[in-house]
Amino acid sequence: MNTDNGVINMDFKRRVILKAGGALGVLATAGTWPLQALAKFARPEDAFKTEALDATFAALGGKPEKSDQIDLETPDIAENGAVVPVSVTSKLPGTEQIWLLVEKNPNPLAGGFMIPDNTEAFVQTRVKVAQTCDIYAVVKADGKLYMTANETKVTLGGCGG
Repeated sequence: MNTDNGVINMDFKRRVILKAGGALGVLATAGTWPLQALAKFARPEDAFKTEALDATFAALGGKPEKSDQIDLETPDIAENGAVVPVSVTSKLPGTEQIWLLVEKNPNPLAGGFMIPDNTEAFVQTRVKVAQTCDIYAVVKADGKLYMTANETKVTLGGCGG
């Protein structure tokens, strides 16, 4: 950046304005598809406030049915409940959303993921697990809810333990 007696050179200002204008142009031409994708994903605020597993299922849309088309990978034993790795793959056609629930956490719903059309239904993250319990993967596919669960033993609690 060139300065003459403490004043920023006009070429620098022009470049900044051109870069900002270019970025706005890209956003304007992106269209509405990001908004359409977000509109499809309704964040269930009530589900994040529930304190029991059945209430969380109800807030997500009802009791899911068990499915062998969902692969849930969790450790058998988690040494630290604050960072438990979890991965979910849904083989259900039309998968729209994947939710992770931790049965004995103060609030069971740990997270939710939107799955765009024509993509592999796979998510991988880490969740907090308060104590030994089941971790659930709930999948919304073609408007219906499905689930699977794995028990994970925790040696050091993650939610204040």
